[in-house]
Amino acid sequence: MAEAATAQYDSLTLTIAVAYGGREEIADAVRSLLRDEAAQGIALPSIIERVTPEAIARHLYAADLPDPDLIIRTSGEVRLSGFLLWQSVHSEFYFTDVYWPAFRKIDFLRAIRSFQQRTRRFGQ
Repeated sequence: MAEAATAQYDSLTLTIAVAYGGREEIADAVRSLLRDEAAQGIALPSIIERVTPEAIARHLYAADLPDPDLIIRTSGEVRLSGFLLWQSVHSEFYFTDVYWPAFRKIDFLRAIRSFQQRTRRFGQ
């Protein structure tokens, strides 16, 4: 229903991860990169030089998605639990005690308001 209701929108992306692990995603991306390079007959020393952040990023599960600006963590936990480890490098985080099933529009608006009040420095 949510996908159909927002099919016309293209300025924001909502990503929900279920049964996902960031460490495994990174390991899978590196393995995929190495396999692709080896399949082209490239020698190991050359492959090693081609392992760059940009190359790894191209092999992530959803490489076409933008890095998230805001990550909302529900349930009162103040940790990522492996969520989007690679992509969250410059993300802002919002932690709430509300559990996911009870997360309402007002909770979402609070997260957005908090995000809007921040000065983003992108690691600087």
